[in-house]
Amino acid sequence: MTALPAVAPVGRAAEFEAVIGLEVHVQLLTRTKMFCGCAATYLGLPPNSNTCPVCLGLPGTLPVINQEAVALTLRTALALQCEIPKFSKFDRKNYFYPDLPKGYQISQYDLPLSQRGWLEFEVAGVERAAGITRVHLEEDAGKLLHEGELGSADHSLVDLNRAGVPLMEVVGEPDLRSPAEARAYVTALRQLLMYIGVTDGNMEEGSLRCDANISLRPAGSQALGVKVEVKNMNSFRSVQRALEFEIERQAGLLRAGEPVEQATRGWSEPEGRTVPQRSKEEAEDYRYFPEPDLPPLVIAREQVEAIRSALPELPRARRLRLQQDHGVSAAEAHLLTARAPEADYFEAVVAAGAPPKLAATWQLNELAGLCQRHHRPLEASGLAPERLAALLSLVEAGTINGGTAKELLAEGIETGADPARLAGERQLSQVSDAAALTAIVEEVLQAQPRAGRDFQAGNDRALGALVGAVMARTRGRANARLVDRLLRERLPRDPGP
Repeated sequence: MTALPAVAPVGRAAEFEAVIGLEVHVQLLTRTKMFCGCAATYLGLPPNSNTCPVCLGLPGTLPVINQEAVALTLRTALALQCEIPKFSKFDRKNYFYPDLPKGYQISQYDLPLSQRGWLEFEVAGVERAAGITRVHLEEDAGKLLHEGELGSADHSLVDLNRAGVPLMEVVGEPDLRSPAEARAYVTALRQLLMYIGVTDGNMEEGSLRCDANISLRPAGSQALGVKVEVKNMNSFRSVQRALEFEIERQAGLLRAGEPVEQATRGWSEPEGRTVPQRSKEEAEDYRYFPEPDLPPLVIAREQVEAIRSALPELPRARRLRLQQDHGVSAAEAHLLTARAPEADYFEAVVAAGAPPKLAATWQLNELAGLCQRHHRPLEASGLAPERLAALLSLVEAGTINGGTAKELLAEGIETGADPARLAGERQLSQVSDAAALTAIVEEVLQAQPRAGRDFQAGNDRALGALVGAVMARTRGRANARLVDRLLRERLPRDPGP
């Protein structure tokens, strides 16, 4: 295995260092649940309507492994550079909770589907990496609906529609040293998982959920402190805020000479604090044993290599390639590759003939702004990449100016029309005839003599007003650069002593 890049601490409390490891639970994009034929999609359904005897754990039922979920988990493991063993199995994780209908969860323990990988991410422009302990597969539990705030609810309701949905767990090594690092790690992992098509990544709806194990130790010490698990973080912001709160809470206890108790705490977003839930369990508390109703998994090398060869280009590699092949900046490459559909769109625009730098600028500014205004993702904008490329070619050639192109682009998004075709039909070609523009410049200077004198006296903003007046008289079709040059020639400044 390639050596894991070193992880450096990012940020520390004055006398303590945080040690953070994340467990990210990911709902997989399968058609059915993990061990039965119920639909894996459950949002918007009446409570407890998406269930069957298998996912309810009724006596006499037998589970059947969802092979699609196994393949998606292997895809994730390979994208995270994990080792894939030849043999894996499922286990029973025994614990009682109201949303766990069988009284145990079918999960994996000592022989998971993968182990020993890593994730690369970036914090404040600096490349980092953190180890991945394992990527394994299990079933999701139901959902508890608390009547009141977390920690103070007087009762809860149980909805088992989610019970049995395929749940992949990515267990990270305790390699993170700050809340900012943890946030960057989750952000990068979510992006990778969406790139390879294993999840929709919707944290607010529970498709991706993050738990954190955090402890503090004296700065410079190698010994680990007492670990606290933090749950219920459903956004990047909540991951960072919860860990920041927990660091201060634990540091306050240690400064006062009080012990930190190993426990599970929940993050309360409205209150901005973690609240106690239960004492933290150890592995032996779950009494793991092999699931007797499921056969072991023998993973063929041919299957592994077929999944590896089908992996798409991953986000980091794509960012670097866009910079190298198309000359975009690092910042532009980050934005263009935030989602795979946006990177695909950019490359399609360039392939259709648009200059890469111009394509990046227009996609990230004008087109992104219009999509946001109309509440549409880029891939649903209605503007084919070839149409944007044709419009930008007109701008690059000087046939139309930027202002006209922006108006046509906005109309194309609103109506679905081809902006380049509209430019031709309406005869919106840019006016670049120097003689014609000189006459208009003279008219504007006669109408606004004071602005001309102000520019000659050193007021650069006055020139902008004059350019705007010429553009207004040509209905935005004048070549703005030529207008600027003609005005400067007509209004020479005193070079001074």
